[in-house]
Amino acid sequence: MKLIIGLGNPGDEFKKTRHNTGFMTIDKIALTFQISSPTFQSKFNAEISNGSIDNEKIILAKPQTFMNNSGQAAKSIIEYYKIKPEEIIVIHDDLDIPLGEYKISKNKNSGGHKGVQSIIDYLGTKDFTRIRIGIGIPSNENEKIPTEKFVLKKFSNNEIKIVEKIINNIVNQIL
Repeated sequence: MKLIIGLGNPGDEFKKTRHNTGFMTIDKIALTFQISSPTFQSKFNAEISNGSIDNEKIILAKPQTFMNNSGQAAKSIIEYYKIKPEEIIVIHDDLDIPLGEYKISKNKNSGGHKGVQSIIDYLGTKDFTRIRIGIGIPSNENEKIPTEKFVLKKFSNNEIKIVEKIINNIVNQIL
Protein backbone atom coordinates (compact mmCIF):
# COMPACT_ATOMS: atom_id res chain seq x y z
CA MET A 1 0.00 0.00 0.00
CA LYS A 2 1.16 3.53 -0.78
CA LEU A 3 -0.15 6.83 0.47
CA ILE A 4 0.48 9.78 -1.84
CA ILE A 5 -0.20 13.13 -0.19
CA GLY A 6 -0.30 16.30 -2.27
CA LEU A 7 0.09 19.49 -0.29
CA GLY A 8 -1.90 22.63 -1.01
CA ASN A 9 -4.62 24.89 0.27
CA PRO A 10 -8.35 24.20 -0.12
CA GLY A 11 -10.64 26.60 -1.96
CA ASP A 12 -11.07 27.94 -5.46
CA GLU A 13 -8.99 31.06 -4.71
CA PHE A 14 -5.89 28.85 -4.34
CA LYS A 15 -6.30 26.80 -7.52
CA LYS A 16 -3.30 27.04 -9.84
CA THR A 17 -1.21 28.84 -7.25
CA ARG A 18 2.41 27.87 -6.66
CA HIS A 19 1.58 26.43 -3.24
CA ASN A 20 -0.96 24.03 -4.78
CA THR A 21 1.36 22.03 -7.04
CA GLY A 22 0.84 19.06 -4.72
CA PHE A 23 -2.94 19.17 -5.23
CA MET A 24 -2.45 19.59 -8.99
CA THR A 25 -0.24 16.51 -9.09
CA ILE A 26 -2.71 14.41 -7.08
CA ASP A 27 -5.49 15.39 -9.48
CA LYS A 28 -3.33 14.34 -12.44
CA ILE A 29 -2.46 11.00 -10.80
CA ALA A 30 -6.16 10.34 -10.13
CA LEU A 31 -7.07 11.17 -13.72
CA THR A 32 -4.19 9.23 -15.30
CA PHE A 33 -4.74 6.05 -13.32
CA GLN A 34 -8.52 6.47 -13.03
CA ILE A 35 -8.20 6.19 -9.27
CA SER A 36 -10.89 8.70 -8.35
CA SER A 37 -14.30 7.44 -9.32
CA PRO A 38 -16.05 9.75 -9.69
CA THR A 39 -14.79 12.19 -7.02
CA PHE A 40 -12.67 12.42 -3.91
CA GLN A 41 -14.42 11.79 -0.58
CA SER A 42 -14.06 14.01 2.47
CA LYS A 43 -12.47 12.00 5.31
CA PHE A 44 -9.85 12.71 7.95
CA ASN A 45 -9.82 16.46 7.18
CA ALA A 46 -8.73 15.57 3.65
CA GLU A 47 -10.04 14.76 0.21
CA ILE A 48 -9.32 11.03 -0.22
CA SER A 49 -9.44 8.66 -3.15
CA ASN A 50 -8.15 5.14 -3.48
CA GLY A 51 -7.55 2.57 -6.13
CA SER A 52 -4.59 0.66 -7.46
CA ILE A 53 -1.65 1.06 -9.78
CA ASP A 54 -0.15 -2.20 -11.05
CA ASN A 55 -2.08 -4.17 -8.40
CA GLU A 56 -0.73 -2.06 -5.53
CA LYS A 57 -3.31 -0.26 -3.40
CA ILE A 58 -2.89 3.51 -3.61
CA ILE A 59 -4.49 6.15 -1.40
CA LEU A 60 -4.42 9.71 -2.70
CA ALA A 61 -4.90 12.55 -0.23
CA LYS A 62 -5.27 16.31 -0.40
CA PRO A 63 -5.31 17.65 3.20
CA GLN A 64 -7.98 20.29 3.71
CA THR A 65 -6.39 21.72 6.87
CA PHE A 66 -4.43 24.36 4.91
CA MET A 67 -0.77 23.92 4.12
CA ASN A 68 0.80 24.71 7.48
CA ASN A 69 -1.28 22.10 9.32
CA SER A 70 -1.07 19.27 6.77
CA GLY A 71 0.31 16.88 9.37
CA GLN A 72 -3.01 16.72 11.20
CA ALA A 73 -4.78 15.14 8.23
CA ALA A 74 -1.77 13.02 7.28
CA LYS A 75 -1.55 11.50 10.76
CA SER A 76 -5.26 10.59 10.80
CA ILE A 77 -5.00 8.84 7.44
CA ILE A 78 -1.80 7.03 8.37
CA GLU A 79 -3.18 5.79 11.68
CA TYR A 80 -6.47 4.63 10.16
CA TYR A 81 -4.85 2.69 7.31
CA LYS A 82 -1.81 1.62 9.39
CA ILE A 83 0.63 2.95 6.81
CA LYS A 84 4.37 2.83 7.46
CA PRO A 85 6.41 6.00 6.84
CA GLU A 86 8.39 4.32 4.04
CA GLU A 87 5.07 3.83 2.18
CA ILE A 88 4.35 7.57 2.11
CA ILE A 89 5.08 10.00 -0.72
CA VAL A 90 4.53 13.72 -0.07
CA ILE A 91 4.34 16.01 -3.10
CA HIS A 92 4.85 19.74 -2.58
CA ASP A 93 6.17 23.00 -4.00
CA ASP A 94 9.77 24.08 -3.39
CA LEU A 95 11.09 27.63 -3.72
CA ASP A 96 14.71 26.50 -3.87
CA ILE A 97 14.22 24.46 -7.04
CA PRO A 98 13.94 26.32 -10.36
CA LEU A 99 10.62 26.32 -12.15
CA GLY A 100 10.51 23.35 -14.51
CA GLU A 101 12.52 21.00 -12.30
CA TYR A 102 11.75 18.58 -9.51
CA LYS A 103 13.70 16.49 -7.03
CA ILE A 104 12.95 13.33 -5.13
CA SER A 105 14.35 13.01 -1.64
CA LYS A 106 13.89 10.74 1.35
CA ASN A 107 14.51 11.10 5.06
CA LYS A 108 15.37 14.81 4.80
CA ASN A 109 14.36 17.74 6.97
CA SER A 110 11.65 20.13 5.86
CA GLY A 111 13.98 22.68 4.30
CA GLY A 112 11.79 25.39 5.79
CA HIS A 113 8.58 24.14 4.13
CA LYS A 114 5.90 24.55 6.81
CA GLY A 115 3.56 21.92 5.36
CA VAL A 116 6.31 19.31 5.35
CA GLN A 117 7.41 20.36 8.83
CA SER A 118 3.84 19.86 10.04
CA ILE A 119 3.88 16.30 8.71
CA ILE A 120 7.27 15.61 10.33
CA ASP A 121 6.00 17.04 13.64
CA TYR A 122 2.75 15.05 13.65
CA LEU A 123 4.38 11.78 12.56
CA GLY A 124 7.52 12.15 14.63
CA THR A 125 9.63 11.07 11.66
CA LYS A 126 11.02 12.36 8.40
CA ASP A 127 11.44 8.86 6.96
CA PHE A 128 9.16 9.31 3.95
CA THR A 129 9.67 10.18 0.30
CA ARG A 130 9.19 13.73 -0.92
CA ILE A 131 8.68 14.91 -4.47
CA ARG A 132 9.65 18.58 -4.48
CA ILE A 133 8.33 20.58 -7.43
CA GLY A 134 10.27 23.72 -8.31
CA ILE A 135 8.24 26.89 -8.33
CA GLY A 136 11.26 29.17 -8.65
CA ILE A 137 11.70 32.53 -7.06
CA PRO A 138 10.97 35.95 -8.52
CA SER A 139 13.78 36.63 -10.99
CA ASN A 140 13.19 40.36 -11.23
CA GLU A 141 15.40 42.09 -8.66
CA ASN A 142 12.94 45.00 -8.55
CA GLU A 143 10.16 42.63 -7.60
CA LYS A 144 10.85 41.76 -3.96
CA ILE A 145 7.79 39.68 -3.12
CA PRO A 146 7.63 38.17 0.37
CA THR A 147 7.69 34.36 0.28
CA GLU A 148 4.21 34.11 1.84
CA LYS A 149 2.76 36.15 -1.03
CA PHE A 150 4.85 34.57 -3.79
CA VAL A 151 3.72 31.00 -3.02
CA LEU A 152 0.08 32.11 -3.18
CA LYS A 153 0.54 33.76 -6.60
CA LYS A 154 -1.10 32.06 -9.54
CA PHE A 155 1.14 30.72 -12.28
CA SER A 156 1.22 32.69 -15.54
CA ASN A 157 -0.06 30.89 -18.65
CA ASN A 158 3.52 30.10 -19.72
CA GLU A 159 4.47 28.90 -16.24
CA ILE A 160 1.44 26.62 -15.94
CA LYS A 161 2.49 24.84 -19.16
CA ILE A 162 5.93 24.21 -17.62
CA VAL A 163 4.38 22.96 -14.38
CA GLU A 164 1.97 20.65 -16.23
CA LYS A 165 4.91 19.14 -18.13
CA ILE A 166 6.76 18.50 -14.85
CA ILE A 167 3.62 16.99 -13.30
CA ASN A 168 3.36 14.61 -16.29
CA ASN A 169 7.00 13.59 -15.71
CA ILE A 170 6.26 12.97 -12.04
CA VAL A 171 3.22 10.82 -12.87
CA ASN A 172 5.46 8.72 -15.15
CA GLN A 173 8.05 8.52 -12.35
CA ILE A 174 5.40 7.19 -9.95
CA LEU A 175 4.94 4.20 -12.24
